[in-house]
Amino acid sequence: MFGNDISIDLGTATMLVYIKGRGIVLNEPTVIAVNTQTDEVIGVGKEALKMLGRTPPHIKAVRPLRDGVISNYTLAQEMIRGLIKKVLRRVSGRPRIMMCVPSGITDVEQRAVIEAARDVGARDIYVIEEPVAAALGAGFDISKARGTMVIDVGGGTTDIAVMSLGGVVCSRSMKIAGDEFTEEIVRYVRREANLHIGPRTAEKLKCTVGGVIKRDKEVICEAKGISSITGIPKSVMISSNDLYEIFDEFVYNITERAREVLEETPPELHGDIIQDGIILTGGGALIYGLDKRIEQELGVECHLADDIAECVVKGSGFALDQIDKVKDPTHVFHKKAYIHE
Repeated sequence: MFGNDISIDLGTATMLVYIKGRGIVLNEPTVIAVNTQTDEVIGVGKEALKMLGRTPPHIKAVRPLRDGVISNYTLAQEMIRGLIKKVLRRVSGRPRIMMCVPSGITDVEQRAVIEAARDVGARDIYVIEEPVAAALGAGFDISKARGTMVIDVGGGTTDIAVMSLGGVVCSRSMKIAGDEFTEEIVRYVRREANLHIGPRTAEKLKCTVGGVIKRDKEVICEAKGISSITGIPKSVMISSNDLYEIFDEFVYNITERAREVLEETPPELHGDIIQDGIILTGGGALIYGLDKRIEQELGVECHLADDIAECVVKGSGFALDQIDKVKDPTHVFHKKAYIHE
């Protein structure tokens, strides 16, 4: 049965929207373009992404989220309003909204997310931690007395958590994720090839030749940009063999935080994690070889979830579908439920 419940995964790189009974109805970049002379919004989502790095001085195309949280509230509000307008025509009345947030979010950051959702006309607003939503979206029943470990690598944050009996037993949230991998490629190409490239080119390199382990067969991709020596356009060929070692520090930080979570996990849950393995979710987890590196470092088998980039929003949608059956939603979602009549 269709309803007017909406779940939002407001990611640093992408915003996904799930509507009850319809599934995922929106998957667009979290980018907004604004005319700084008139304060007019020129475009949001896909339209704005096309302008990123290609605008005249009076047009600013930016990502208003940084490290998984709102860094520019005004622009984030406009972006959320613009994107939700694309889907609100499919629902009636004032919707209930479930917002996904990093497990390490502060009260100030959380309130910024809540207020942005409220300003687009939400009736009731709930928040759910991303690793909890990711586990639900990956098909795990976290209500049982059984340990489930998830590493959710998004664009701005990596959330690591062990869950049991519907709650988070222990967790870590770090601001090293997919965007950091992309930015490191920008730095590497500038340092090694004297070439300035944009974030879209770096993202292409990450998806095409990026990786954290050496590939059995070398892959090469062309990178185009501006020479830092001559100031004119230039292109170079980047090999997968050139990139896999530059991410070692990032992988080390992720595995060390995961090790800390495992050390804090009660021994009774370790057997469950060893048996089921660690579940990797989030678009950032798709970088080549990350699952194998984590498995090698921790000695625990790692599995990439199905629909890996959509696990969080699907899980939050499932949680919102079940919210009427729960007597105390704040117990299940571990965050205060904000109700606006």
